[in-house]
Amino acid sequence: METRFSDIKKIIEKADRPGPPAGTDYDSTCVFLLLFNNDGEINILTVQKTDNEGYPWRNQVALPGGHVDKQDAGPLEAAYRELEEELKIKKGQVELMGSLGHFQTINRKDLNVFTGIWKTRGPVSFDPAEISRVFEIPLKNLVQTHIDSKFHGRIPDVLELLYPFKEVVIWGVTARILHYFIELIYPVIGDEAADNMLASPPN
Repeated sequence: METRFSDIKKIIEKADRPGPPAGTDYDSTCVFLLLFNNDGEINILTVQKTDNEGYPWRNQVALPGGHVDKQDAGPLEAAYRELEEELKIKKGQVELMGSLGHFQTINRKDLNVFTGIWKTRGPVSFDPAEISRVFEIPLKNLVQTHIDSKFHGRIPDVLELLYPFKEVVIWGVTARILHYFIELIYPVIGDEAADNMLASPPN
């Protein structure tokens, strides 16, 4: 079964997205779940934060993003700005697919999550003081873990919801975002995902 970007986009456009938190004491932040086609497979771009003592995201695998600043026109423009500041990926290189909604962290950050296709790929660069490395993770690997761990159809506890990849483990709010995304697109990937999720170029 082939999974095309157009199939995913249609699902995202119709999705019932999680809304913002009820409280007003959350910091407004934004991230991009960026998809791209690499040798016929859908991949997700993630970053590993640096090992800085006292840094709340220390060593975590995360999606690129950051705070929504006062000068930003809104969360989406902030997400584009952060993408360029963190990885030098410009707005014109990304085709927006839509919003995945809001996800909160235990330290009261409200993440507004956007999804896009990295259409015009090029080299990325980053500040090693903030990011230690960049991971290109095949979506099929994450989906296979999702299936093997029996995550489908339920929301696991935070201690159980883990997505290992190579020598790192994705957990916390990033794991919850990936869980939501995989559950959302499950109708077009299903249980055959591990061997058959092949992407065609964006259309």
